[in-house]
Amino acid sequence: MAAAVEVGARAPSFEAVIHTGEKVRVPDDFKGRIVVLYFYPRAMTPGCTREGVRFNELFDEFEKLGAVVLGISTDSVEANRKFAEKMGFRFKLLSDPEGRIAEAYGVLRTGRGSRPSAERVTFIIDGDGVIRAILKNIRPAEKHADLALEEVKKIAGKV
Repeated sequence: MAAAVEVGARAPSFEAVIHTGEKVRVPDDFKGRIVVLYFYPRAMTPGCTREGVRFNELFDEFEKLGAVVLGISTDSVEANRKFAEKMGFRFKLLSDPEGRIAEAYGVLRTGRGSRPSAERVTFIIDGDGVIRAILKNIRPAEKHADLALEEVKKIAGKV
């Protein structure tokens, strides 16, 4: 397992498939924008649904600050598509079925269930691709998205 990345380090670059089927390169495709990269364990589960719904509720506030929200899990593209469509998510869900991206960010967990999944960790990446904040050990009910928004406000100078 890769060492966990740290605040102040460059965010590991990767390419992933969005739930819509398009590919995206993170953080490269978002130069100049703040990226909220939130790893979640499983689509359609109660905690991940609650978490995603809150990110969706705050979507416009993230956008006003120049931030893009990207959810990522080890679920398939199809599972993420169904999740995004069912919940009406306006942000992108990325698929990491082999866990390579989660491993690069140090959040891959194994031994739970039938396949590896990601820990619930969020990385706030600035417009230069540097990790500015890491939110760990957060439960969905603790307003995970709200904490991410506060970090984005700090980076954007809006606090």
